[in-house]
Amino acid sequence: MVAIAASHPTIPADSTAQKLSRIKAIVAASSGNLVEWYDFYAYAFTSIYFAAAFFPSGDQTSQLLATAGIFAVGFFMRPLGGWLFGWIADAHGRKNSMVLSVLLMCAGSLMIGMLPTYQTIGAAAPALLLFARMAQGLSVGGEYGTAATYMSEIAGKGNRGFYSSFQYVTLIGGQLLALLVVVVLQQTLSLDELKEWGWRVPFLFGAVAAVVALYLRRSLQETASAETMHRKEAGSLSGLWHHKRALLIVLAFTIGGSLFFYTFTTYMQKFLVNSVKLDAKTVSSIMTAALIAFMLLQPVFGALSDRIGRRNNMILFSACATLAAVPLLMALSSTTNVYAVFGLIMIGLVIACFYTSISGVVKAELFPPEVRALGVGLPYAIANAMFGGTAEYVALSLKSSGYETLFFWYVAAMALVALVASLWMPDTRTRGYLDGDGRI
Repeated sequence: MVAIAASHPTIPADSTAQKLSRIKAIVAASSGNLVEWYDFYAYAFTSIYFAAAFFPSGDQTSQLLATAGIFAVGFFMRPLGGWLFGWIADAHGRKNSMVLSVLLMCAGSLMIGMLPTYQTIGAAAPALLLFARMAQGLSVGGEYGTAATYMSEIAGKGNRGFYSSFQYVTLIGGQLLALLVVVVLQQTLSLDELKEWGWRVPFLFGAVAAVVALYLRRSLQETASAETMHRKEAGSLSGLWHHKRALLIVLAFTIGGSLFFYTFTTYMQKFLVNSVKLDAKTVSSIMTAALIAFMLLQPVFGALSDRIGRRNNMILFSACATLAAVPLLMALSSTTNVYAVFGLIMIGLVIACFYTSISGVVKAELFPPEVRALGVGLPYAIANAMFGGTAEYVALSLKSSGYETLFFWYVAAMALVALVASLWMPDTRTRGYLDGDGRI
């Protein structure tokens, strides 16, 4: 059994100075996480304006379908990023991995912000857009596992759920910041200006913000010990394969959790405009308010998991998501009342909180330190690519075929997969690699 102490620094639990140092490290890691996800989500929120610039033929649904396809390709780069940056984090340090990932995201965002359109360079425009999204997907694929591992290791025993919840605070914060930038642009620019050049602003802003995040991440302390990084199995797929049960649990959690999360966040923006026929500005206001509330709830549900255990959090999420997905989405599709729409979205997001607040730490607890970043990042990236990244594409495809309600049942079915895994999962308070005895 791997010694738990090898997985994080030797910090006295009762030291005020070390507590402040821990908080500073969480903030520094979180800032980079925020920028990474801001850049990634900027694409989702601006695609409704630049879709025609890169895919000029067809109606609005077909143009959105094309941009959603490229959004999904970004997700399919995540497994490669999860493996590459997971290996770097486990074998060469969490800090090095996080610095490199934010550099790559900066490059991808800058490229999208400066791309010529289809009218200027023809088919090369969507090809270059695809390339930039692949770079961003590679970066985010590495960001999730490494950041989750780092924040889980730097947090103290007894409050790991609370501190680790800030990964999703900044993940949602990045999504929210992207949405707020779009709202400001909507209020200051005309529709023609947004479609002509205004959509570029969020990407250029993201590239500049990534430079700031890079500076902050350079000050991080390393949480992986030299002994752990020099082990033969550090960051290796063969070492990871010894933890098959944990791998399957992470895959199942991500299948249900990511699909539910993306349905009620990124896809919801297009669903309300394209299916419910609400005004785009109204939808942006609704989603802004919902995401602010969702973000503020993360530490509450993270702290709850410190009291009741991560396994119980996951059972509550997956059971509620399985039962509520279809009724919530059916109700949303049949109402145009702004307050009712907001309330229904918030019900979905509160359910999601049971998962999102502990998404990183619940997976980190299942793996020993020498394969932790790889174990958290790679299976997450695979399942996220297959089910989270394709959420918009599947939903829009079914809508185009006249079977939109099948998507609602699809979300419920995948939440049921997560429920089965939640019941199979051990209680990591007594059987986990961070706070338990290391037996999974």
